[in-house]
This record gives sequence, structure tokens and C-alpha cells, in this order.
Amino acid sequence: MTKIPLKYGTATLTCDLPGARVLRPATIASPPSPRELIASALAAPIASPPLEAIVRPGENVVIVTSDITRYTGSEHYLPLLVERLNACGVLDKEIAVVIALGIHRKQSEAEQLKILGSLFGRIAVFDHDCDDPAQLVDLGVTATGIPVRINRRVAEADRVIVTGTAGFHYFAGFGGGRKGLVPGVAARETCMATHFSVFNPPEVGGKHPLAKTGILDGNPVHTALLEAARMVRCDFLLNTVLAPDKQILGVFCGELDAAHRAACELAREFYTVPLEQPADLAVVSCGGHPKDINFIQSQKAFDYGVQALRPGGTLILLAACPDGFGNPTFFDWFRYQDLDTFEAALRARYEINGQTAHATLSKARQYRVILVSGFSAEQTTAMGMEKAADLDAALELAKAGLSTSPRIVVIPDGGTVLPEVKS
Repeated sequence: MTKIPLKYGTATLTCDLPGARVLRPATIASPPSPRELIASALAAPIASPPLEAIVRPGENVVIVTSDITRYTGSEHYLPLLVERLNACGVLDKEIAVVIALGIHRKQSEAEQLKILGSLFGRIAVFDHDCDDPAQLVDLGVTATGIPVRINRRVAEADRVIVTGTAGFHYFAGFGGGRKGLVPGVAARETCMATHFSVFNPPEVGGKHPLAKTGILDGNPVHTALLEAARMVRCDFLLNTVLAPDKQILGVFCGELDAAHRAACELAREFYTVPLEQPADLAVVSCGGHPKDINFIQSQKAFDYGVQALRPGGTLILLAACPDGFGNPTFFDWFRYQDLDTFEAALRARYEINGQTAHATLSKARQYRVILVSGFSAEQTTAMGMEKAADLDAALELAKAGLSTSPRIVVIPDGGTVLPEVKS
């Protein structure tokens, strides 16, 4: 068997497991160039007039785009959006890019350069700050009681264009779309309140059964996010769908929800991989940098990867995590090692990072997880996992608990591929 390359941070490891099945996205013919895809989508928006019929000369336009942890192809589409806006009579000085950090850290100048590409230094760029009251505007309360506070620059713009990429999300169903606004440019309390919808009512307890990967309809988190996002006037959406190598496979423009759903359908078609039987062992790479830049990002590959396993199966997760956990409060939640106590603490003081930590520990209790990362053995154990120094050591540890003829899968792009065991 040919050795399988697996990305780990900026390095590439190799895995040789005879008989293993490699789970990859569907193959697709070479797509048109990014410029052609973007131009075509802009010319035929979904459930929306084209930009030329929306934007007027002299209006102030804000373009919202994702931070460095979510590559979207922004260096391709942002210049083309600005080109279109210029053609509508909007000057460079009337355009600003707001980076949708949500509750993430601010971006460095080098990271802003990667996001803006040729626009860097030409178009004003601002990092959202979810904790700065001066940057936030109160838009009211949703029907379900969620307070909506949004970045002032976004809320007060004449026109708002939201951009991003559509891909699986472990409890909102899919990323992209409405998430560019909420949590992207929302206040911390708005982010927390929408994401708290992941839980059933207290009298029921536990996580809502439809708050899961790949589901939008009936997903209470998606419903909360969309309702909050609709309180911001979003004039136009652009979402990409990307290949694991970051090549743009598709571009969808138009109305906030309709265009996003079209993007989600392509992502679902491309990244769902059926399995006839669950595996005993899954070897999963997040896909390398930036998908394993921190554990909060790496957790996506963990969540998707265990869906290939039988109950109690073993997962080896390759996640370099050079930025550590991704948020200083994330690891603190592992002081709760009893899951019921953990859930009660989350209901009392909800944090998105706590939700991710709870999901991590919950899955680590259902499966055997061997983590290859920069974390210490103590940190790894607190997350319910076993530490391995490298991939070879992880494979040796895994073999000790396997039968003589185990079913094995290898997932080189675990941050995007969703295994689906046929029932």
C-alpha cells in the first residue's frame, strides 16, 4: 500500500496501514478559475438582485469576512467585490472590511495581509471586538429572547456584504452564511445566547438531537443564529465551497439564507463519505495549518472522525495546535470531569468554549482517543485522551486494543470530511 500523506501543522507525516480505507471527498472535474467562478456567481445571485441593482454611488459599504482560522478564498473574492463596487460608483475610501472574529483573538498585520490579498493597504480593515461597548450597537431582542448587539461599523453602514465559506459545523449544522454576522460581528453575550440553543430545556436535559453536523432544518442553533443575523440588514452574501487544498470549487451569491443553503448542498455532496460498516480505528489529520492551528479548530476533525467508529472504537487525532487551545478559558472547563456536573455548570454560566470542551470530553468518554499534539500529557489526560509523542507511537498504542483484523479508516482531511455509516 502506498504511504498516505497526513498533514500535521506545516509538516507532512506518512501513514502505512495495509487494508485501511482512505476516506476522501468526492472527486470533481477541474473547476473554472476563481475569477470565473466568482464573476459567474455575482452575475446570477440567488433570490436577490445583483449588486449593481442594490448599491448606489457614494454609499458606505462594509464587507464582512472571516478570520485566519477559517480560510475562505478571500484574497480572490474581496478584490473582485471591490472592483464591482467601484463600478457602482463606490470609492475605495467608502469601503471597509470588517474581520468577523466572533470571540477569537485579533489578527496580526501579516494575517490581515493574507485575508485581504492585493487590497491590503488600499482598503481600510478593522478587527471586530466582541467585548468593546463602543464598537457595539443594540438592535433589540429576538422572539426567543436573545439580545442582539452588533458591530457598530456593520450596523451603521449603508450596505453590508457578508462573505465566508460553507462547510460542516458540529452543532450549527454548517458554517458560513448567517455565522458571518452572528457570532462573527456580534457581542459576546449574543454569541453565547445563540449557541446556548444547543441544549434541550432543563427539564429534558442534554443536547438537542438536531443540533448536529450537517443539519439545518429543525436545528435550534441554526434557527437562533439566523433569526439574530436577520436583525442586521444584510444586503448580499458571498460564500465559497473549498476543496481540501483550498481550491475554490464553487461560489454562491445572493440572499443571506438562500445562497448559503445552496453552498451547503454542494459542501454536503462533496464532503459526505458513506461507510457500509463502522471502523475499529480511525487515523485522522485535521488537514494541517490552519485547520489545526488550535484545539478549538481541531475539535471539528475530532467530532467528524468519531462518526466513522463503532462505539468504543479508537481514534488517533493529529493536531499540532501551535496556538494552544485557541482561547484562554477553554482548558479551564476541564476542571469538571463529571459530565452531568459539567453540563450543569454550562447551563449556569454558558460559554461557547465551555460547550466545545464539554463536547470534547463527552466524545472522549465514548471512544478511545490518542492525541498527537504539542500539549503535555497532563493537559491531554484532562481532555480524556492519551498522549502520543508521534504518529508511530500512536499506532503502537492503538494496536494494543485492536483485534487481529480490525476495520481501519484513514482521513487525511478530517476537518472537512464527514463519514456517514449507513444504518
